[in-house]
Amino acid sequence: MTYKITLLPGDGIGPEIIGVTIQILEAVGKKCNLKFQFSEALMGGAAIDETGEPLPQETLETCRNSDAVLLAAIGGYKWDNLPRQQRPETGLLGLRSGLGLFANLRPAKIFPQLIGSSTLKPEIVEGVDIMVVRELTGGVYFGQPKGVFATETGEQRGVNTMAYSDHEIDRIAKVAFEIAQKRNKRLCSVDKANVLEVSQLWRDRVTALATSYPDIELSHLYVDNAAMQLVRAPKQFDTIVTGNLFGDILSDAAAMLTGSIGMLPSASMGEGKPAVFEPVHGSAPDIAGQDKANPLAQVLSAAMMLRYGLDEPTAADLMEQAVFQVLDQGYRTGDIMSEGMTFVGCQEMGEALLNAL
Repeated sequence: MTYKITLLPGDGIGPEIIGVTIQILEAVGKKCNLKFQFSEALMGGAAIDETGEPLPQETLETCRNSDAVLLAAIGGYKWDNLPRQQRPETGLLGLRSGLGLFANLRPAKIFPQLIGSSTLKPEIVEGVDIMVVRELTGGVYFGQPKGVFATETGEQRGVNTMAYSDHEIDRIAKVAFEIAQKRNKRLCSVDKANVLEVSQLWRDRVTALATSYPDIELSHLYVDNAAMQLVRAPKQFDTIVTGNLFGDILSDAAAMLTGSIGMLPSASMGEGKPAVFEPVHGSAPDIAGQDKANPLAQVLSAAMMLRYGLDEPTAADLMEQAVFQVLDQGYRTGDIMSEGMTFVGCQEMGEALLNAL
């Protein structure tokens, strides 16, 4: 099989970690009789510097014509003061909207080798394995009207609209129910139905859809309680489904249960469209170009690409096993370093992964 993969290295440490990941993908491909045709495209700050916009139309078309998209990281201090529509993050929203990527999958799974890196007690986080399913193209980030407007009194008033329609809720809930079926058959829907009408609709639709999934144990939590429960007793959760804003916050909170946001992948998926796979960490411009980056989240994102985007589970297993093996062997980049381990840089971690394969 030959797959067309669009690479979006982006900014900061992005080119370094995606460079390592390409090597791992090619090595896995040889083992599994897979070939990858890589096409690199501009996005984020790199695209702004080159074209003046964070997501050039050419990049979007390249992504649309591929089997999957592997994104590294975008943004940095250099572009923070640009108008909002010209910032790197606007390009990310445009990519999600342009590809119809309405479902964001964010796993938060404890690596036994790194349990000491968590800021919570080992007995709290040991065995944590959560999948956060976040609605990605609706809610307050996309609702209209939005903007900053002058009022009759001369003051300025900022407005953002949180809005969801039936079909938007139903399709993300369907994804979540189906993922829960493949896991431990428990789904928690998170909203703020006690004060938000949009959340009441969310709860009503998810509850109605649950009748089609009698094997799933459905529960509901208000978002403030869910945030508290994530740090109090995270093992009570298996699969979580929630809206765009709440999911943005809760998925980062869940990520930090593992001790390092530098270890976690994600997937953004639509209906029959190429999906985007990316690490959840940022571009880390302060260490860019210094061979200090941790490439493991990018490698695990490529494994998610193989599993969920290309339906190549055997190849995905090989990549994930390589990551577990190098951690067992004690290799650590700076963000996950602990006493008695072997400190390596980005390239050395890549070499260790190749040796493991």
